[in-house]
Amino acid sequence: MPPQHNKSGDPARSLALLWRTQEPASRRRGKPELSVDRIVVAATEIADAEGLAALSMRRVAEALGVGTMSLYTYVPGKGELIDLMVDAAYADLDSGDRSGGWRERLRRIANANRDLYIRHPWMLQTITTRLLGPNLIAKYDHELSAIDGLGLSEVEMDSTVNLVNGYVESTTRQTLGAEQVARESGMDDEQWWRTYNPLLAALIDDSQYPVASRVGSAVGAAHQAVYDPDHEFSFGLERVLDGVQVLVDTRSAERSADPAAPAAGSPETYGSTARPAT
Repeated sequence: MPPQHNKSGDPARSLALLWRTQEPASRRRGKPELSVDRIVVAATEIADAEGLAALSMRRVAEALGVGTMSLYTYVPGKGELIDLMVDAAYADLDSGDRSGGWRERLRRIANANRDLYIRHPWMLQTITTRLLGPNLIAKYDHELSAIDGLGLSEVEMDSTVNLVNGYVESTTRQTLGAEQVARESGMDDEQWWRTYNPLLAALIDDSQYPVASRVGSAVGAAHQAVYDPDHEFSFGLERVLDGVQVLVDTRSAERSADPAAPAAGSPETYGSTARPAT
C-alpha cells in the first residue's frame, strides 16, 4: 500500500470532537439530522472503498446530500475528520472476550487488530498516536489487561502491547501491499509465478543457489505460492509470543529468587521520576 501518512488535525479541536465536549445541534428541519457521527460514517465508507486519497470534505458532503460548508459546522477539516474516523474504527474491536491464558488473549488481540486493518486499510496510512480518544483508550486498556498480573512492570506491559501491535501493523502493510500489486498487475501470486516461472527457470542456475533453490521449492509446494500471508502472520506472531514468554519466565524467576525486589523497569528501580538513572 502507498507509504502515505496523513497529517492529524488540530489537537485541541480533535480532542474536543473525540470526547464530544460540544456538538452543534442539527438545523436540517424535516431532513435526516446531520451530526459528527453521520459525517464520520460517510467518510469511513469512502475511505474503505477508495482510500484516503479520495477523501475530501466535498466528497463527504456529496455522500450526505448536503453543502460542503455545512460539514464545517461539525468538523473543522479533513485532518480532524481522519482523527475521528480512526477512533471510531477502534470501536469495531471486540474487547469483551477476556478468556484464556495471556498467550491466547494476545493472539486474539493480534488477529482482531489485523482484521480491523484489513477492513480499513487506510488506518495504516494515518498517524494519530498522540490523540487519545475514548475508543483508543478502551483498546489500550483491554490489551494491557491481557497481560496484567504476569509480574511485568507497567513499562514492560506497555512495551509488550506495542511490540505485538507493531508486528501486526508491519505484517498487515506487507499483506495489503501484495494485494495492491495483484490488483494493479491483474494477476495474483499464483498466476504471476505460473506465467513467469519458465522465464526464471531459464535465467537462474539452481546449482549456483542450492539453499535458495531447495527452500524455495519447499515453500512453493507447501503454499502453492511464493508467499502465504496468513501462514507468515501466524508463524511470526508465535515467535513474538515466544519472546514474551521468555520475559514472563525471567520475571517469575527473579521474583522467586528475591520476592522483596521491585519489578524490573518499575518506578522504584529508577527513582521518583520513573526514568533510568544516569
